[in-house]
Amino acid sequence: MTDTQYTELETLIAELVEIETENPPGNEGDCAEFIQSWFADRGIDADLLTDPYPDRPQVGVSVGDGDPTLVLNGHIDVVPAGDLEQWEYDPYGAERVGNSLYGRGSVDMKTGVAIGMLATVEFASAIESGDLSGSVVFQAAIGEETAEPGTKTLLEQGYDGDYGVVLEPTGFKTATSEKGLAWYEISVVGDPSHASRPDQGENAIDGARPVLDALASYDETVRERSADLVGQAYATVTMLEAGTKENVVPERATITVDRRFLPDETVTDIDAEIDELLSDVESAHDISTSWTRTRTYESAAIDPESPLATTFRDHSAALADAPTEPWGVQASTDVRNFINDAQTEAITWGPGDMTQAHTYNEHVDLEDAATGLEILRSAGREILAGEGG
Repeated sequence: MTDTQYTELETLIAELVEIETENPPGNEGDCAEFIQSWFADRGIDADLLTDPYPDRPQVGVSVGDGDPTLVLNGHIDVVPAGDLEQWEYDPYGAERVGNSLYGRGSVDMKTGVAIGMLATVEFASAIESGDLSGSVVFQAAIGEETAEPGTKTLLEQGYDGDYGVVLEPTGFKTATSEKGLAWYEISVVGDPSHASRPDQGENAIDGARPVLDALASYDETVRERSADLVGQAYATVTMLEAGTKENVVPERATITVDRRFLPDETVTDIDAEIDELLSDVESAHDISTSWTRTRTYESAAIDPESPLATTFRDHSAALADAPTEPWGVQASTDVRNFINDAQTEAITWGPGDMTQAHTYNEHVDLEDAATGLEILRSAGREILAGEGG
């Protein structure tokens, strides 16, 4: 990579980080318009799409009509910066310190978006000149952080292809499998009374205790389930909310459960497990409960030896000494939309340290970013030339 190309990459990452795109509430619009304009300045048509939300546009780019088609995907929303006093650097200042660039979204995942944009321009030029026979699609999606259908909608609207690369920070490891995530809110109903007369009411917190015990046993059970690439399943209680005032016996307690599940588990099966668990607790303890699943990221998997995965593992090993063995992501990404919804062979792959995601003083190593662009260019060219795998 030349000095000019390195500077262009650093500048683009910084420009993307400087645009605040927190979700919630969903402030992606300015960033989507920037990306559209950036492509226009380079002679490439980029569409602003107002589905699924008119006030939160996302971007789709499509170049070429040959086979195969490679889709590069990145989400432009970021989690809120949180307590600004905990940041040593302005979360939207894109400050460079040594080889690191600091800011919310620098790792998750505006560096991935930046290398996808730059690679798309290079591939577009090669496709239009006839040097590459395939086609390239770029997606800048909204709503990934809150399981909204940004990527799903882009795929449905024709920004799809034969292969997909979700450019999340994996440290150049090629993920062919990922866990699913389901959040459950379980409510335990009581009967309020003044705390000076506690026996007059029915304390929902007392009712929550056997539910918590049952959930602890359930977690022990699901931890016995595992998959080779993504490890154990979990059922973790993450929140307990109850009460309205210090001297009021609470009428409701709400328990939140984070359920991480494996590619061979389905949310339908897990719903049934939660139903059975609560039914047993209600019968044994004479309490009333209800539940709702508030968010779902489906699990997903492809053949670890797929042509796409093999190509990216080989190029990552050659250029970044990345591991060559199959690997899976324990978090959840929009790769599920490619695999489950569009039946597209897809991987999760990109530069950056995933442990930096959602942290204070989030930062990306710019040398890693440059290496990531080099790998994406070389692996992408092999795929687009019809040579992948």
